[in-house]
Amino acid sequence: MAASTAAGKQRIPKVAKVKNKAPAEVQITAEQLLREAKERELELLPPPPQQKITDEEELNDYKLRKRKTFEDNIRKNRTVISNWIKYAQWEESLKEIQRARSIYERALDVDYRNITLWLKYAEMEMKNRQVNHARNIWDRAITTLPRVNQFWYKYTYMEEMLGNMAGARQVFERWMEWQPEEQAWHSYINFELRYKEVDRARTIYERFVLVHPDVKNWIKYARFEEKHGYFAHARKVYERAVEFFGDEHMDEHLYVAFAKFEENQKEFERVRVIYKYALDRISKQEAQELFKNYTVFEKKFGDRRGIEDIIVSKRRFQYEEEVKANPHNYDAWFDYLRLVESDAEAETVREVYERAIANVPPVQEKRHWKRYIYLWINYALYEELEAKDPERTRQVYQASLELIPHKKFTFAKMWLLYAQFEIRQKNLPFARRALGTSIGKCPKNKLFKGYIELELQLREFDRCRKLYEKFLEFGPENCTSWIKFAELETILGDIERARAIYELAISQPRLDMPEVLWKSYIDFEIEQEETERTRNLYRRLLQRTQHVKVWISFAQFELSSGKEGSLAKCRQIYEEANKTMRNCEEKEERLMLLESWRSFEDEFGTVSDKERVDKLMPEKVKKRRKVQADDGSDAGWEEYYDYIFPEDAANQPNLKLLAMAKLWKKQQQEKEPGEQDPDADVAEQESGPSSSC
Repeated sequence: MAASTAAGKQRIPKVAKVKNKAPAEVQITAEQLLREAKERELELLPPPPQQKITDEEELNDYKLRKRKTFEDNIRKNRTVISNWIKYAQWEESLKEIQRARSIYERALDVDYRNITLWLKYAEMEMKNRQVNHARNIWDRAITTLPRVNQFWYKYTYMEEMLGNMAGARQVFERWMEWQPEEQAWHSYINFELRYKEVDRARTIYERFVLVHPDVKNWIKYARFEEKHGYFAHARKVYERAVEFFGDEHMDEHLYVAFAKFEENQKEFERVRVIYKYALDRISKQEAQELFKNYTVFEKKFGDRRGIEDIIVSKRRFQYEEEVKANPHNYDAWFDYLRLVESDAEAETVREVYERAIANVPPVQEKRHWKRYIYLWINYALYEELEAKDPERTRQVYQASLELIPHKKFTFAKMWLLYAQFEIRQKNLPFARRALGTSIGKCPKNKLFKGYIELELQLREFDRCRKLYEKFLEFGPENCTSWIKFAELETILGDIERARAIYELAISQPRLDMPEVLWKSYIDFEIEQEETERTRNLYRRLLQRTQHVKVWISFAQFELSSGKEGSLAKCRQIYEEANKTMRNCEEKEERLMLLESWRSFEDEFGTVSDKERVDKLMPEKVKKRRKVQADDGSDAGWEEYYDYIFPEDAANQPNLKLLAMAKLWKKQQQEKEPGEQDPDADVAEQESGPSSSC
């Protein structure tokens, strides 16, 4: 064995060492290599000479060669359907229809699910006026693949072009049995309408709205009846649709269409009844379009007083009563303002907004202000988006920011919305001034992040640095801020500055997520290929914590460094970690370390190394212990698993005792298989059956 390994080692060729590693004087770029390769393609191959076939024997020879080529291509890969199609089309070009059919049939035996194959086959038959053959192919196609709509469309189109209306209708009926998508039903209906078969189209619509019971399909059915002058039928369809969907599935589009139909028939009272019926039953959020159409209808056929009395007055009176009863009911103000915005002039809307924002919460606690502040936000958005008045929008934002008691609490959302508004107005100094004031008056994480994001978008990196410094002075325990600052410096190419930021961060006495910060610092050094620095970082981290994941990460880093001796260093770290964690109370963590070590040795270690780690693996033992309730009373026994490590000197007697107990129990079972020794039961209850992990 040793001789064979020695011979194997001798056969491995030695890699020649490069003595001079200095760069060459003349450097060759990839672009130059590509250019030279292109220039060397000077000798273009001439096209093959054209062959003229003069007699039948030469033609037969040519056909034989081509067929042999096609058959060879098919034999190489039967599943490439394009080879079959090219072969069949070539035979078709020679008017060898029977041969082409044979090729298509062979191809269908290979892949009958290929849609292109069926289409090409049928098109060949139609092109050569083989109608019955084409029908046969379409029948086979729709029987084999009934969910491919293209086959049905082509088949019905062919029958219609041939003037075979009965055949086309029969194909459509077969298709409808599969309950296809909506477009297929519309195709069938349009087919009947092309030949003035209105009654047949009505029958198809009756089936269609039951298979696809959507509101839009009922509306299409009613409009079909209206278009052909059957107004009573159309009204009946709408009424059936209303009854079909009921109160649980009401849709505003159905009632809008129904009302417009009655409006076209000059039935204005029926229109009002329909709108009122729908508005009473559909929720306010889902009836925006309905309400809008009702307003338009009243503007057309009713007077202004009627519009206000019927549509707005009832709701406005209701909301007025609510806000009078409780002026601090901000949800009622929101609903009232939404009603006023939908159908009122700008001055009326402003008046209601001013009345709403005048109701300042009586207590300066943030939870009471959270709903109130949205009145200001909605007011500002209305002035900007609906009224198109930037100056009033600015006044609204400034008034709201003056009103908020910033010394007790603030709303970062308000500051950021104001800054974004000023940016939209191209007033960058105003936006910066607002955000600077917010940071000075009431610094918050969200404000700093928003300001930094703004400056990053403007590529003002010096300002970003200053903001990060202020941010970290305000919250030095925020690990995410340190990491983002260091990442910014890394992107800007200032590696030493980024490293200094990380050093400052890990030296902070209190951090909210120190593990994330250390991981980011280590990943940063790994990206910079600073192996020694990374190793030192791991050592410094292990001085602070002896967590098993840190040890495993350290070992995997040494393994992935790819330098000489990496395996030995990785093994050394596992050994050091195992020694350190002997006194660890968390045995699961120690077991996790040993399993990681074993997986490493399984991949890279020798047999002796594997055996050495296997000897360190613990034994999994089931034990019992008393459980006490919250009041201190005895709550019985519970079973749990414990790990006994061979290296622990204190546990050696227990291991020997367990081994002796196992041996004794085995001997007793061999002697008296039919009897149960009570002492064995007692020993089993005290220690529990042990099983190897």
